[in-house]
Amino acid sequence: MQKVIVIGCPGSGKTTFSEKLQKYTGLPLYYLDAIWHKPDKTHVSREEFDERINEIFCTSAWIIDGNYARTIEMRLKECDTVFLFDLPTEVCIQGASERIGKGRYDLPWLETELDPEFEAFIREFPENTLPKIYSLIEKYMSEKEIIIFKSRKDADSYIENLR
Repeated sequence: MQKVIVIGCPGSGKTTFSEKLQKYTGLPLYYLDAIWHKPDKTHVSREEFDERINEIFCTSAWIIDGNYARTIEMRLKECDTVFLFDLPTEVCIQGASERIGKGRYDLPWLETELDPEFEAFIREFPENTLPKIYSLIEKYMSEKEIIIFKSRKDADSYIENLR
């Protein structure tokens, strides 16, 4: 495990898991949210975003935390290990809600409410995004180690078993 992607619905626990995995493995951790978002709540161009991801690929080891469906396949091609968080929608909504008002180093501003558009994205994730992710995973599963978590307890157990 040298090149890792952590993907899944917002609020599912990807970042918390990625941080724990980074502490255990020592692999450099990159947050796609921190790459995409600017402090003024705008974002970099797609070209700049892709360029930054490609720069990470040029290094020998990494963990990339974040979904960003448009770039999943490019990351799947480069990684050796995939962690997919496939948790119930309500757990993800709760996770996104619990981080409101808390500073995050992967997001350059403080969220003060659960944006209705973002909540709708989370609610639609199982129908709109997850099938595409599973299709891509199936395409690359013979070449990659794939670990799918159905609960946060599964993710915590994985970290515990690494120790």
